[in-house]
Amino acid sequence: MMDLSLKRCDWCGTDPLYMEYHDKEWGREVTDDKKMFEFLVLEGAQAGLSWITILRKRENYRKAFAGFDVHKVAAFTENDVDRLMLDAGIIRNRRKIEAAVTNAKLFIEIQKEFGSFCKYMKSFLPDNKPVVNYWKTQGEIPASTALSDTISKDMKKRGFKFFGTTICYAHLQAVGYVNDHLADCHCRNF
Repeated sequence: MMDLSLKRCDWCGTDPLYMEYHDKEWGREVTDDKKMFEFLVLEGAQAGLSWITILRKRENYRKAFAGFDVHKVAAFTENDVDRLMLDAGIIRNRRKIEAAVTNAKLFIEIQKEFGSFCKYMKSFLPDNKPVVNYWKTQGEIPASTALSDTISKDMKKRGFKFFGTTICYAHLQAVGYVNDHLADCHCRNF
């Protein structure tokens, strides 16, 4: 049971799944490319939807996308896309599914170029270290920044789909490359 007395960022409300995600994952620095790829797939699926919708389907995504094994997803064929379009456990949007396959291939290319996708993402950060913000209210947190604009633009140039600046910023927050926990949040200095 989640402790409701703890101060959390406003966005997670009192939904137990949201609170658990907030307390145990959101904003914690990811150093593993497999986890980074998982967030990339999930963030792309989330475009235009609420994050709680994706969180509720996360285990289904894990099964549908081969445990987020980037090499397996990169090898998906048109038959796999057709199969996923019939999977009620995920968002059945052909463009998003095809984007996940395309993005997997590009993710591998970045791994080859930079040694890891995490290193690529960190190369945009000041001194390769996460950005730490000190917001007091949820309303102060931007939907995008110059940093997310730059990364999104580079990724689009490389061919990534469903990774505009707003999704990029949400991704940076999720993987802990931008710490946007509110100043009075109990996860602020984990």
